[in-house]
Amino acid sequence: MSAGSRPLAELVQAPDHHPLSAGEPPFAGLVRFAGLYSPYLRQLAGSDPARLDRLAAGEPQAANAAIVAAQRAVGCRFAAGELSRDEAMRELRRNKSAHALLVSLADLGRVWNVEEVTLALSDFADASVRSAVEIALAELAMAGKLPAFAPGADLAGSGLVVLALGKHGAGELNFSSDVDLVVFYDPKSEAASGSPEAPAKLYTRLAQSVARLLQERTVDGYVHRVDYRLRPDPASTPPAVSLPGAFVYYESVGQNWERAAMIKARPIAGDVALGERFLADLAPFIWRKYFDFASIADIHAMKRQIHAVRGHGEIAVASHDIKLGRGGIREIEFFVQTQQLVFGGRRPKLRGRRTLDMLGALHDEGWITAEARDEMAEAYRFLRTVEHRLQMVADEQTQRLPSRDDELAAFARFCGYEDLPAFASALTRRAQRVQHHYGLLFEEGPELASDLGDLVFTGASVDPGTVETLRRLGFRDPELAAETVRGWHFGRRAAVTSARAREVLTELTPALLAALGGSADPDGALARLDRAFARMPAAVELLTILRSHERLRLLFADLLGSAPRLAETVAVSPHVLDAILDPSFAAPARDEAAAEAEIRGLVGTPGSTEEFLDRVRDAFRQVHFATGSRLLSGVISPAEAGMSFAAIAQGVVRLCLEWAARAFAEEHGTVPGARMAVLGLGRLGVRDLTAGSDLDLVVLYDFDEARRTSDGRRPLDAVVYHTRLTQRLIAALTAPTRRGRLYEVDMRLRPSGTKGPVASQYRGFIAYHRAEAELWEHMALTRARVLAGDAAFAEEAAAAIHSILAQPRSSADVFRRVGEMRELVAREKGEQDFWDLKLAAGGIMDLDFLAQALVLTHASEHPSLLGQGTPGVIAEAGRAGILAPDAAARLAEAHRVLDDVAHWQRLTVGETQGEAAPPAMLRRLAALVGAPGPDELVARLGEIRTEVRTIFRAVLGEPSQR
Repeated sequence: MSAGSRPLAELVQAPDHHPLSAGEPPFAGLVRFAGLYSPYLRQLAGSDPARLDRLAAGEPQAANAAIVAAQRAVGCRFAAGELSRDEAMRELRRNKSAHALLVSLADLGRVWNVEEVTLALSDFADASVRSAVEIALAELAMAGKLPAFAPGADLAGSGLVVLALGKHGAGELNFSSDVDLVVFYDPKSEAASGSPEAPAKLYTRLAQSVARLLQERTVDGYVHRVDYRLRPDPASTPPAVSLPGAFVYYESVGQNWERAAMIKARPIAGDVALGERFLADLAPFIWRKYFDFASIADIHAMKRQIHAVRGHGEIAVASHDIKLGRGGIREIEFFVQTQQLVFGGRRPKLRGRRTLDMLGALHDEGWITAEARDEMAEAYRFLRTVEHRLQMVADEQTQRLPSRDDELAAFARFCGYEDLPAFASALTRRAQRVQHHYGLLFEEGPELASDLGDLVFTGASVDPGTVETLRRLGFRDPELAAETVRGWHFGRRAAVTSARAREVLTELTPALLAALGGSADPDGALARLDRAFARMPAAVELLTILRSHERLRLLFADLLGSAPRLAETVAVSPHVLDAILDPSFAAPARDEAAAEAEIRGLVGTPGSTEEFLDRVRDAFRQVHFATGSRLLSGVISPAEAGMSFAAIAQGVVRLCLEWAARAFAEEHGTVPGARMAVLGLGRLGVRDLTAGSDLDLVVLYDFDEARRTSDGRRPLDAVVYHTRLTQRLIAALTAPTRRGRLYEVDMRLRPSGTKGPVASQYRGFIAYHRAEAELWEHMALTRARVLAGDAAFAEEAAAAIHSILAQPRSSADVFRRVGEMRELVAREKGEQDFWDLKLAAGGIMDLDFLAQALVLTHASEHPSLLGQGTPGVIAEAGRAGILAPDAAARLAEAHRVLDDVAHWQRLTVGETQGEAAPPAMLRRLAALVGAPGPDELVARLGEIRTEVRTIFRAVLGEPSQR
C-alpha cells in the first residue's frame, strides 16, 4: 500500500468541487460527501461511530491487513469450537461492513489507487472464502462425513479445490461484485475415500454450504454473492465437479471463452497445491503451443454477439453500461485476453492474470504500441473507478449509469466532476479511445453484427438482452431458446463439439436465429434442430452450407418450422440442399419417365446389394426432398407434387424390382415364360401420393403350368419363386439400413389380405375379382394401375381389371352398400375431427367413395370413367350428365381445396394437428385456399364439407332411405 504509516484521517483528500464547511476537517468532509451520494455508505458510517473512529485513527494498510486477518480467523475459530455457526456468520458480516467502509473511504479520499482498491477487495474475498470453506469442512467432520482438519491447517488431502475466476481470480475485484468460484474435487482423495458419502454428493453439499455462509442475508447483511456458473456446463453439472470430469470437459469441448476465463483462475481455498497442479495440467488447453489465430475470430464473435447492432455512433451517457457498453471495461478485457490466448502459448510473459500488468507485457513483447498501452490502461483505471462509485451508491452489482439527468449530475459530482458535461466528456473521450484500439485489433474480423439486438450465448448465464431479442424474433419461450443454443456451445450435442463446428456455429448463430424466427414455428424449429444435432455425428457440413447460402438457410428454417420430415432429411444428408441451388429446381414438375431417369442416374451401377440399397435410398431422399421443397416454396402446386411423389415411387419400385429380379435370378434362375407385374393402388394408383404416404401394392405373376420350375442352380417352384421374389422386393423398399428406409408398404388389398401369399397368381386374382370379391375390393380396384413389370403382361392385366370394373351393376345396390360402408367407417374411426380431412364428414373419403360408386355403376356405359382419380371421375361424370354440371363443379372445387390442404398437412403439421399448428402455419394454409386468415380457413373448410356431404347424400341417398 502507498499510505505510509500515517492514519487514514490525515491521508484523505477533500473531494473536488465539494467545499468543506467552516473548520471542517477533510476526513469529516469526506464522510459527509460519501453519505450525501451513497445511502449505503451513510448507513455504514452512521451505524457504528466507534468503528468509524477506529478506521480514521488507523493506518489504512494496517487496518486492511487486520480486517483481512480477522476474516480469515473466523473459520479457524469455528473449527476450534470458539464460535457457533450464528456467531461465525455474524463475524463474517461485520468484518465485511468494516472492510467496505475502509475501502470506500480510502478510494474516495484518494489514499489508494484503483489497483490497491481492487487488490484489497480481492484479499478480503480470499479470506472470506477460506473461512467459509473451513467452516463447511468442520461441519462435515462433525457429521462424520469427513476427517477433521486442525484449525488453520493446510487442507492437503481434503480433495477440495476452490478456484477464484474473473476479477476475483485476477486480484481485481469490484466494490460490490459477485465472487466467481469453481469448486472441484478429487474423488480418490484421502478425505473422499474415507467418507461414507458419495464424493459427488459430499462435495456438492460442501459447495452449497459455502455459498449459504457467504451470501445468506441476516440482520448483519451478507458477505459476498457467490456465482458458481463458470464451472463446466453449469446447466448440466452440480455445483461441485470432479477434477477428472472437469479435465475431460475442457480438453474435449471447452470453449475459447472458458480458456479466457481460466487465464484468471487462482486456487484460493482447499488443497491449494492440488489446484495449482490442476491448472498446470490444464495449461495446454489454455495456452496453445502455436499462434492460435482461430481464437481471434471466436472471441471476437463473442464480442460481436454482445454488440449485435451495426455501427459505432456516439455514446449516450445516460443509461450507458460502462462494462458491456461500447468502449467499456469488457472491450479492454477482450483486447487483452484475446491476445493472451493467441500469443501466450509461446510467450510465457503474457500469461498473467491482471489486466493492467498484461497491457504492459503486450507492449514489452511488441504486440501493441505504447499509445495503446497507455490509453487503454488510463481508460481502464477511469472506468473501474466509475464502476466502484456506481456500486458504492447502494451496494449493488451494477455498471449502468443513471438514466435521468438530475441523477446523472449527482453521480458526476460523486465521481469528483464539477458537472455532468465535464463527466460526460471524460467518459466519452476514454470510451472512444478504447473503441479505436479495439477496432484496430479486429478490423479484419468477419462481420457478424446485425440490427437484431443482443445475442449472447457464451458465458456462465443466460443474458437478459438476448432473451428480449429472441422474443422480438418470434420465439414464444425465449429463455428455453437461449438455453438450447447455449447447450450447443457447451458441447451438449455431439454434432457441434468439434472446434470447426463451433467456430462456424458462432458465426452462423445470429443469421440462423433470424431465419428460424421467420419460420412458421420458431420454437418448434429450434427444438427440431436441437434434436437433429443430438442424432447427427457431425454438423460441420450442414453449418457450413447454411452459413454460405442465405437462400438455403431461409429454406432450411422454413422446413424446420413447417416440414419436420424434410428438415430431418437435411440433418441426415445436408447435400440434398444442393437441389435447391440447381437451376432445374424452378422447372415444372417432372413426369414419370424423367423422375425414373433421374433416380437411375443417381443410383448408377452399384457393386453389391448393400450398395444398391444405400444408393437408392440416397437417391430417393434427394428427389423426394426436392419435391417437398418445391411444394413448400410454391414452385409446384399440391396436385403437381402428388404426381411427382407418385412418379418417384413408381421409379423406385421399378428399380427395386429390376435389382431384386436380377439378384434373385443369379441364384435361382428364371421361370421360363413367367411374367410379373406390380400394381399400385390408393393414392399411388391415381398419381396423387402425399409426402410420407405408404405404398398400396399388389404383385401379380403368371406362368406356364408345363414349365413351372426355375432354371437356376437352386431351382424353385414358380409359386415359391414369385413369393420369395416379392419378399425381396418388399424388403428392398422397407428394410431399414444406415440410410433409412424407402417406404412403408401395405399389401392388404390382395385377395388373401394379410393371410395368404404376398404375391397373387394372375388367373386366380382375376377369377376372384370376377366371382368372389366384395364391393369394397372393387372400389379399391378402381384406383389400380400397373407400375412395373412385363409390358405386355401389364397391358393384359390393365384390360382385365377394366373389364371387371365395367361389369353392369345395380346403381341402387351399389349406392346403398357404399353409403353403408361410409357409415361403418364413421362409427369405427369417427368423423368428428375437424382437421382429419380424410375421415371427417364431407371430407376426402366422401369424395373418393362417391367417385368409386360412380365408376362401378356407370363404367359399363362410360368407359372414360376408368383409370381416373377422383377429380377425373367427377369431371367425366359432369360431362356425361351423370352428375349435374353445377354439382360436378362444386365437387371438383371441394376436392381441390381439401386435397391441397391435405398435401400441405402431410408435408407440414401432420394429418390431424390443425388446431395445434402454429398460427403462422395456419395462415399459410389459409393463403393456400384463398382465405384471408385461419378463422376464414376454418369457415371455408366447414362450408366445403357441408356441401360435399349434401351432394354425397343426394347421390347415394340418405341413410334412412337405404
